Amino acid sequence: MSSHTATDIAASFDSADLQSLVDTVRRFATERVRPHLDAWEAAGEIPRDLYREAADLGLLGLGYPEHLGGTPAPWRARNALSQTLARHGTSGGLMASLFSHNIGLPPVLAHGTPEQQAEIVPPVLRGEQIAALGITEPGGGSDVANLRTTARRDGDDYVIDGEKVFITSGVRADWVTLAVRTDANNKGAGGISMVVVPMDRPGVSRTVLQKMGWHCSDTAHLRFDGVRVPARYRLGEEGAGFRMVMGNFNGERIALSAMALGFAQACHDEALDWARQRQTFGAPLIERQVIRHKLMDMRMRIESTQAWTDALAARADAGDTGPDWVAQICLLKNHATQAMQFCADQAVQILGGMGYMRGTASERIYREVKVMMIGGGAEEIMKELAARQWGL
Repeated sequence: MSSHTATDIAASFDSADLQSLVDTVRRFATERVRPHLDAWEAAGEIPRDLYREAADLGLLGLGYPEHLGGTPAPWRARNALSQTLARHGTSGGLMASLFSHNIGLPPVLAHGTPEQQAEIVPPVLRGEQIAALGITEPGGGSDVANLRTTARRDGDDYVIDGEKVFITSGVRADWVTLAVRTDANNKGAGGISMVVVPMDRPGVSRTVLQKMGWHCSDTAHLRFDGVRVPARYRLGEEGAGFRMVMGNFNGERIALSAMALGFAQACHDEALDWARQRQTFGAPLIERQVIRHKLMDMRMRIESTQAWTDALAARADAGDTGPDWVAQICLLKNHATQAMQFCADQAVQILGGMGYMRGTASERIYREVKVMMIGGGAEEIMKELAARQWGL
């Protein structure tokens, strides 16, 4: 996300920097997140001040160019942030909202003009504004080429009409990077463009969605009724939006994999702690062979996910992001979220009745598994995309 090469950035971020980042994120999670999660879940959102706190710690700007207020960082550092905050913060909803800019801003960095970047990116990285991504529509999710939201050129403006659904941070976003159809005669991928929409425009309406999990993440159904947006907010050329969307998914998928890994670790942590303390028939649960085997099954999946995630991060940091890497990212996302699912299930089983109670990390993560397996591309889509990357 900067003018430096991936290898330059990786080389400049040493092990001491990485450990300092992990320690900072762990303290932020244990001191500023975990004590307040129940209240935030009840409220349906995280406080705006938390964005500023995370920005002050350098978390929102990690991986962004210095001239826009960020800190260039390799994927291994960005993954460490995601994994650590997931493991110790134990809330996907918090992470989805706090870092929604990590899917909303990359198209601006990759395809925006210097003027667009200077206007949009810095206030988001300072925690003053919120950025989101608007792709999914009521009639389709992963089938981006068939989206129906239109942007009709009228003088110096685009007039936008349509709907988006399941938009993370959509209730409070100041900016939404929106996929729209600018060519009404082209019903396929070639008719799609990307426009960054200032969400204070007349004609924008937002409806809060109620979800199985991610309760502290504000998720919205957005409507655009004749919303006029200056054409200067279009990213790149008309008709280039589909490629932008597809390229943006790779970063989202590796981040989701790191998050899923952290959540799997959180479930293992809680189950192990419970097994050591819980007494049954005169002995701790940990002394039961069946419990130790469950914990080892969890650990096996965690270790394999860690190794695969680290390997693909190292390849990305070395600039190796060709078709084989893309295919493996797709399958890693499936593997990581399946590991999360398995660990959440086993942890709830080990905790027994307590695992079914609100307030345990495992119960919350159990509810959040499915959105991780669907978001960024469902399992079935991931398998098909990987097969195509390998020419099958």
